[in-house]
Amino acid sequence: MKTLYIDMDNTLVDFSARLDGVDPAVRNRFRGREDELPGLFALMPPMPGAIDAFHELADLFDTYILSTAPWGNPSAWQHKVEWVQIHFGIDPGSPAYKRLILSHHKHLNRGDFLVDDRPGHNGADRFEGEVVPFGQTDEHRTWPDVVRYLRGRA
Repeated sequence: MKTLYIDMDNTLVDFSARLDGVDPAVRNRFRGREDELPGLFALMPPMPGAIDAFHELADLFDTYILSTAPWGNPSAWQHKVEWVQIHFGIDPGSPAYKRLILSHHKHLNRGDFLVDDRPGHNGADRFEGEVVPFGQTDEHRTWPDVVRYLRGRA
């Protein structure tokens, strides 16, 4: 079975949606480093179609979530785990159970595919498999597009 990694922020998680609800004064203090806002990650909504896509792809691939957590916001590491548990469950039968990898060096993970909205960051540009640039091109703009593309490569 081929290995698939899926990024979180702006790929599985709709990062911009939660920012819209942050008090403007607080958001201003964190301008340019919004990912350091305390408590930000756990309550963000999923991207449209992301949960269903993950479930389908987890049946076709050995699937992991591969994300980078901000170094300046240690609570984000915990909140990313909480987000996965909220949206996929905490039991061993969950397709994401113990399948969250947090790293600033995505290229160190071996696999066949990496779906990422920022294919030039955090080592994604040096990933040895194929990087599928989520939301970057017409071919991979939405989750149905990505699932259709990957389904044929499983």
